[in-house]
Amino acid sequence: MLVVGLCWRQISLMKIALIQQAYHSSKDKTIEVTRTKIAQASENGAKLIVLQELHQTEYFCQSEDTKFFSYADNFEDDIKFWADIARENSVVLVTSLFERRTAGMYHNTAFVFESDGSIAGKYRKMHIPDDPAFYEKFYFTPGDGGFEPIDTSVGRLGVLICWDQWYPEASRIMTLKGAEVLIYPTAIGWFDSDSYDEKRRQLDSWITIQRSHSIANGVPLISCNRVGFEADSSGVLDGIRFWGHSFICGTQGEVISQANSTEETILYADIDHQRTKEVRDIWPFLRDRRIEDYRCLLNRYCD
Repeated sequence: MLVVGLCWRQISLMKIALIQQAYHSSKDKTIEVTRTKIAQASENGAKLIVLQELHQTEYFCQSEDTKFFSYADNFEDDIKFWADIARENSVVLVTSLFERRTAGMYHNTAFVFESDGSIAGKYRKMHIPDDPAFYEKFYFTPGDGGFEPIDTSVGRLGVLICWDQWYPEASRIMTLKGAEVLIYPTAIGWFDSDSYDEKRRQLDSWITIQRSHSIANGVPLISCNRVGFEADSSGVLDGIRFWGHSFICGTQGEVISQANSTEETILYADIDHQRTKEVRDIWPFLRDRRIEDYRCLLNRYCD
């Protein structure tokens, strides 16, 4: 534990990369694209690489269909595959996999692999949505491991997943437990039937809430989304046009790097860990919390 902390602070600047991509008609083709981009990011000096939510397949939660549970049948093989990729490229790799825990119990799980291919840790998605075209409650059991940061050779990572990004409690707890960067693999997009103004409001809200987590907690943040249109396989809904806009922001919520809404890309940024200390020294939000008056937060609603 001490070694991890020292490594994090001795290396003030660290190059990170996230991979924003589309689904390429099959798991094999999609994985090959991802694999190539990971190698490229590693060759360009990235030490931490983040992939988007459920990056191996299409976003299958647009409909409720038991056939998609078969996507988790090769879960153990998937773990081994991405562990090997992390080792081959000597990077810390944040993945997002469909975990079959036991019969009838599945999770949306981020596995973090160390640069030697070992499993540094995992996070099972805690907040599970159930909205039109985002029927995740049908597929995923809420995580039961709490909000626990994952120690790696590049620092302590606060890994959360998609719907978690709307909850300040999740990012706060991760930070209070020592997370030095917040990471959100995500899959979110527009419906083509929405108005232009509504699309802009949704995107602005998504970016703003995550930048706010960075500011309130005094940590950098990485948000990795997918792109491309994916039709609803059931034919009931039109489909989702994933809006991309993956971004990396610094300790004051400043956007360091951001992708657009349509293109596959490798997004790079240098995170300055010394800057985190400097910002927290002038904006000591954690110091000034009135924890004795926050008991109401444990209630569903304070009426």
